[in-house]
Amino acid sequence: MGQMHGSPAGKGTPPQNSQEPSTCPECGSTSVVEDATRGERVCGGCGLVLSDHRIDTGAEWRAFSSEESDARSRVGAPLRYTVHDKGLTTVIDWRDRDTAGRKLTPTRRSEIYRLRRWQIRSRVHSSMDRNLAQAMSELERLSSQLGIPKQIRELAALLYRKSILQKLVRGRSIEAMVAATLYAACRIRSKPRPLDEVADTSRVDKKKLGQCYRLLLRSLEIKIPLSNPVDYISRFASELSLSSPVQLRTVEILNQSRDMGLTIGRDPLGLAAAAIYVASIMMDERRTQREIAEVARVTEVTVRNRYKEIVRVLGIDSMTLSAQ
Repeated sequence: MGQMHGSPAGKGTPPQNSQEPSTCPECGSTSVVEDATRGERVCGGCGLVLSDHRIDTGAEWRAFSSEESDARSRVGAPLRYTVHDKGLTTVIDWRDRDTAGRKLTPTRRSEIYRLRRWQIRSRVHSSMDRNLAQAMSELERLSSQLGIPKQIRELAALLYRKSILQKLVRGRSIEAMVAATLYAACRIRSKPRPLDEVADTSRVDKKKLGQCYRLLLRSLEIKIPLSNPVDYISRFASELSLSSPVQLRTVEILNQSRDMGLTIGRDPLGLAAAAIYVASIMMDERRTQREIAEVARVTEVTVRNRYKEIVRVLGIDSMTLSAQ
């Protein structure tokens, strides 16, 4: 007869191994409980121990919180597309010290120097690796200056890797292709940046950047969502130091303009700038047309024309705005 336990019907998990019996030979019960602490399988009806000495394939340590579990995990960092080797290679530190912080002996130091040199050579041993190393460095610089989030950087790096596989980079500037992939990633994630801003930051001609961007769309068959003027509001308002009520009123004006068909065939940057101008006047936080045009990277004439259209179509009293 098997060994009895105090609470045989305690919590457990159903049997995972189909080779082990799932029916008790004594009482015929199919209620089998696994005790992970003792490594036993016990019948839930009569308490008979069906098997013992089970192997625990889990971690050998215990954790009582998610932070503690992450600290003890040894699986390493996740793969990153923004690193040319996806973060899989070993990095040898430039400091000539061991794990205890002690300085290395001259013999050991020369050996580490040779290992470091060969390690660097092995990371960029092919032309594609050298191209990726230079491109990812440029992507990091460009994203840092533009304040691009990590998720958009990863998408831009993935698009660039696809363009290399399609041999789109051959014969073209690496800086232009990186800027084009970053611009496309921002558009896909509904966090667009003006083309002029990306071109100025990347030191690439706007015309060349546009050509590379259209090449990406055509070759990789990327589906870019239609640009929405609302996507620019939060960033423009932040640069103009406008309050949240002004942003909300600007979004309302743009939604009304869209319902009236005013956004069809018009530049979203100009519409966003004009809506901000109208909302800033209505909420008594007025900004000049020149200030808004410089932030939105459009001309004052564009802001003035879109402003007149919004006031006319939405029936806003222009005399009241002028008085304010």
